Amino acid sequence: MPSAEYEDSFVKIAGLIGGEEYLKVARGLLNTDDATDEEIASATGLRINIIRKVLYDMFGKALITGIRVKDEKKGWFVYRWRAKKDQVDSFIDNQKKKILERLQIRLEYEESSEFYHCGNKDCPRAKFDSAVELFFKCTNCKGPLNMVDNGRVKEALRYKIEQLTADISSRKQ
Repeated sequence: MPSAEYEDSFVKIAGLIGGEEYLKVARGLLNTDDATDEEIASATGLRINIIRKVLYDMFGKALITGIRVKDEKKGWFVYRWRAKKDQVDSFIDNQKKKILERLQIRLEYEESSEFYHCGNKDCPRAKFDSAVELFFKCTNCKGPLNMVDNGRVKEALRYKIEQLTADISSRKQ
C-alpha cells in the first residue's frame, strides 16, 4: 500500500472526506476502470452497503462518475464507476471558496456585535441585546457578564481570509 505522501490526489481527497473506507474505495476505483460496486467490495474487503454509501457520496461530490449497463450474465442493470481525477482540483477550489465564505460571514458577525462573557469556559458568550435582557448575569453560572475583547478572533479570521484569498487567486493563474 502506498505511503500517504505518495498517494494520488484523488485518493488523498477521498481520505479527507471520509477516512479509511473512502481511501479503500478510491484505491479500488483507481486500480480498476469501470468497476462495479461488487468488484470494489471484493477488492477492498468492505461490505457492499458501505461501498455503495461511499460511492453515492463521492458521486454526489462529482468525484466519480457512474454509468448504468446491463450485466449480460445476470440480466439486470449495474453501475460501473470511474474516478474523475480531473475534478479533484475543482473540488478543492470549491471547498476553499465555501470555507472562505463562512470565514467572511463569521468575521462580519464578530465585527458587528459586542459580546459579553462571565469568564467561565463552559458558558456561552452573549451579545449585547441578550446581556441587557439578562441584567448582565450569565444564564449558566449566574456570574456577572463583562464585555469581551474579540480583537484576536477578528485578527485570526482576517489572517485566514487573506491566506485563502491569496491561495484561490494563485490557483486561478
